[in-house]
Amino acid sequence: MDTGTTAFMLCCIIGLTLMIPGLALFYGGMVSVKSSTNMMMMTFGAVALVGVLWVLFGFSMVFGTSYGGFVGSFTEFAGMKDLMEPMTTVAGLPVSLFSIFQALFAAITVALISGAVADRMKFGAWMIFAAAWAVLVYFPVAHWVFAFDGVVTENSVGGWIANKLHAIDFAGGTAVHINAGAAALAVAIVLGKSAMFGQLRKPHNVPLTLLGAGMLWAGWYAFNGGSALAAGNSAAIVMVTTFVATCAATLAWIGVEKLKDGHVTGVGAASGAITGLVAITPACGAVTPIGAIFVGAIAGAICVYAVGFKEKLGYDDSLDVVGVHLVGGVVGTLLIGFFASEGMPNATNGLFYGGGFDQLWKQAVAAVAVMAYSFAVAFAIAFVLKKTIGIRISSEDEEKGIDTTFHRDSAYELEFA
Repeated sequence: MDTGTTAFMLCCIIGLTLMIPGLALFYGGMVSVKSSTNMMMMTFGAVALVGVLWVLFGFSMVFGTSYGGFVGSFTEFAGMKDLMEPMTTVAGLPVSLFSIFQALFAAITVALISGAVADRMKFGAWMIFAAAWAVLVYFPVAHWVFAFDGVVTENSVGGWIANKLHAIDFAGGTAVHINAGAAALAVAIVLGKSAMFGQLRKPHNVPLTLLGAGMLWAGWYAFNGGSALAAGNSAAIVMVTTFVATCAATLAWIGVEKLKDGHVTGVGAASGAITGLVAITPACGAVTPIGAIFVGAIAGAICVYAVGFKEKLGYDDSLDVVGVHLVGGVVGTLLIGFFASEGMPNATNGLFYGGGFDQLWKQAVAAVAVMAYSFAVAFAIAFVLKKTIGIRISSEDEEKGIDTTFHRDSAYELEFA
C-alpha cells in the first residue's frame, strides 16, 4: 500500500465531494427563483441514491469480471464483500478508497442529467429515472470504459472499450459527459417543452452560478488528476492541461458571445469554463499543454453555437446539458485523435503528431457507441415512466413553481413592508 498516493486520493475524494454542492449551485442559480430548491434537490437526491446502489451492486457491475465486455458480474463484489481487507489494493490504494472515488463519478454523472429537466419534472419520477439509468446505463458504460483487465483482481476481465477498442478516455469524456448528455437529450424529448420554451429565461442568481462553476473547476482537478491513481508526474500533467484548457474555453466562449450577441455574460463565462472542463476530461492525459489550449478553445467556440440547437430542433434542454456535456464531450473525445502526443501519460500519437487516423477512428467508435446506447435506454426509461406514473408536473404547478407545490421549501423567503 502506497501511503503517499493513498493520502493524495483521500484529498481527491474531498475535492470530488465539493463538486456536489458546486453542481447544485451552478444549476440552482440558472433556473427560476420558483424552482431553485428543486434543482438543487435533484442533485443531492441523485447522489444519495446512486451512492447506495453503488455499494449494493454498482461497484460489482462496473469492476466485476466481465460478461462479454459489456457488464461486470452483479454478485462478485455485491455489498463490497471481501474488499474491506487492509491488503486488498488497486494500484497501491485500498480498494475501498478506489471504490468511493469511482462512486462519486457515478453519482455526479447521474446528477448532470437533471439540468435538462429543470422546472417541470416530478421529483419522484426523477428519482426513479436516476436509479434505472444508473443501473441500466451508467454501470455498464463505466464498465466498458474504466474496467481494465486485472484492475481489481489479477485475473478479472474488463470492458470492451478499454481492453478491445483501446479508445482513450482518461477521466470520463464518454462514460460521464457523452453518456449524461445523450440521456439528457432523450429525457428532454420525452418530457416535452416547458411553458417558457422559446422565451428569454433569465437565471435568478448569476453569482450562485459563477460560484458553482468555480467549485466545479476546483473539484475537477480531483476528477481528472485523481484518475491517474497516483501522486506523481501523470497527475501533475493532467492538472496543468485541465487548467489551461478551461482558461482557453472560457476565453473562446465569451469571445464568440461578444461577436455573436454583442455582450459578455456571467453565465457565458461559467458555461465556457464548464465546457473546457468537459472537453479536456477525456484528453487530459493525452495532449500537451499547447494541445489542451486548442482542445479548450475549439470546444468553447463550438459549444456557444451548440446550445442554440434546442431552439432550432425543438427540444427543451433547460440548462444546456446537451450543448455543453454531449457536444463538449464529443469534441474532446474526437480531438484526442488529432492532438494526442506520445510524450504525455497516454503515450499515443494523434494525426497531427504522426499517428495517422488510427486513434481517431477508435475515439469516434467509442463516442458513437456510448451516445447511441445511452440515448436509446434513457428514452425507453423516460417513456415508460411517462405512460405509467407520469413524469411532468401540471401546468398550474409549473406556473406556481415546483419549490412551493412539491417541496414546500422555497429558496428564499421574501417579505415586503
